[in-house]
Amino acid sequence: MRCTPPGIFTTAIITFIAAWNEFLIALTMTNDASMQTAPVALSRFTGATQFATPFGTQMAAGVVVTIPLVLLVLFFQRRIVDGLTAGAIK
Repeated sequence: MRCTPPGIFTTAIITFIAAWNEFLIALTMTNDASMQTAPVALSRFTGATQFATPFGTQMAAGVVVTIPLVLLVLFFQRRIVDGLTAGAIK
């Protein structure tokens, strides 16, 4: 059985997105603040007081963190589609 590069690339992208979005394991398994994933770091943003939640700052940081992933998917869109359709009827 021959492995196709588009299939391997698509699997890598989907695995990266799944790992990127994993919140609970990253929250419970990392003790060092420098090793936290982006979603965990965003969830720990605090406001001026204990009860204030800076929604605007959290949303802006979420957009900034998401931009590289969106650019990666847009750049490799053709390979992702080729990988997803590699097993289709020829």
